[in-house]
Amino acid sequence: MFSGVLKKMVSIHDNPVRYIMDFDDDLVFLNQIIGKKIKIHKTGYCCLSCYENLQIFANGFCKKCFFESPMAGDWVMKPELSKAHLEVEDRDISYEKKVQLQNHIVYLSKTSGIKVGVTRSNSMTTRWIDQGAIEAVVLIEVPNRYLAGIAEVKLKEKFSDKTNWRRMLTSNIEEEDITNNKKMALDVLGSEFEEFFKIDSDVLKFNYQIDKSIDSVKSISLKKSDDIEGILVGVKGQYLIFDDSSVFNVRSNEGYVVDISISD
Repeated sequence: MFSGVLKKMVSIHDNPVRYIMDFDDDLVFLNQIIGKKIKIHKTGYCCLSCYENLQIFANGFCKKCFFESPMAGDWVMKPELSKAHLEVEDRDISYEKKVQLQNHIVYLSKTSGIKVGVTRSNSMTTRWIDQGAIEAVVLIEVPNRYLAGIAEVKLKEKFSDKTNWRRMLTSNIEEEDITNNKKMALDVLGSEFEEFFKIDSDVLKFNYQIDKSIDSVKSISLKKSDDIEGILVGVKGQYLIFDDSSVFNVRSNEGYVVDISISD
């Protein structure tokens, strides 16, 4: 039996990608239990900001923290709203400077198709795995989150910034060449961002352990049920994939306190 607060899985870029559930006192090495029955039982809540046993509102936060914590500011999802480079506070200028005023990349990844995204330079591999990308490449590297957000907005005229999670999990992925798309993306960015171009960046590839082909998927969550169980057949992105084609998004269930049991 493993017990703790659900947080996004730790991932290691290997062949295949390796996943770990990190609880306070336990580590669950998920690749080692593929093929076994897993049961996740909800026992309570733990907000990822205030750590109180309060019902989770969104993104692992209770309602108060979702609207007040700097970790849940609008700039997190919309980097172009970042203002720390102007010394302008959103919720907590100290936290915002720490996160926003560091190198960020703008990238293309192949998830359900080609998409554009933004992440901190020191977390790019983790970001791509979290999305279930099978390929990814850096376009530019800039000194703050705001510039990355502005570049992303420009690229969204040509490229999607969304992943179709159903297609990503069933591997029904559009056949597109990411290298050709990189060339098009740099053309879109143009002279405004030319000094930040990463012309020679390599395409990284990712392989995930999925032992059963899945043609369609259905989402399950602890918001709708206190118990999730099934035979684990794979892990991709932040999803656990079960043999009955149900999938459990660990990231979407952050903040729930759970007991996890595993059996043959």
